[in-house]
Amino acid sequence: MPEPTSTFGLLERFRGGDQEAFRLLYEKYRRRLALLIFYKMSEGLRERVEVDDILQEVFWEAANGMGRFSYQSPGSFLRWLSRIADTVIIDAARFESRQKRDAREMLRFRSPSNPGGAEALDSRSPSRVFAQDEAVRRLLEKLSALPEEYRQVILLTKVQGLTTAEVAEELGKSREAVALLLHRGLQRLRADLSEDTRGKARIPDPGRSQK
Repeated sequence: MPEPTSTFGLLERFRGGDQEAFRLLYEKYRRRLALLIFYKMSEGLRERVEVDDILQEVFWEAANGMGRFSYQSPGSFLRWLSRIADTVIIDAARFESRQKRDAREMLRFRSPSNPGGAEALDSRSPSRVFAQDEAVRRLLEKLSALPEEYRQVILLTKVQGLTTAEVAEELGKSREAVALLLHRGLQRLRADLSEDTRGKARIPDPGRSQK
């Protein structure tokens, strides 16, 4: 039997009608998914739409499309959420361009930028994920200061949970090249974090919460 608080256990509980299980999934994944969403969004879109708004929409889509998801291994749920995020972000950008309207109007959940929407999974006010978590905010700042190729492999491996072989296939690089980029990127990130925060802002470990 799966642990009831593992990702697989929570998914099974939600499919059995336990709504609280999905809120726990949201809490488990929202920080890492928010980091991925931040870097998936263009700078222009981030100026008009909050990361949290996209985050809520992704979880809304996930909750309603759970029948299409098949748990394969630790990390598969976050990878599925990441693919949903790609679609939501593309739709938001297209909506804004096509309608010449604020892309927040297409988002369903209630938030400071969409006060008429449905009640969000995160009902705290304010619900800004980066503002609430100083460690995540500092990590975001340090990630943004890295060269793009370092940041990309760190996000794919340490946040999204892909293996070096999967990253190599996605980026069209050799496994050795990816491993070297990851090693150098992590060295630099850890040095920056250690210097600035004395180790308080740790790199997210997807293995701890993707059982």
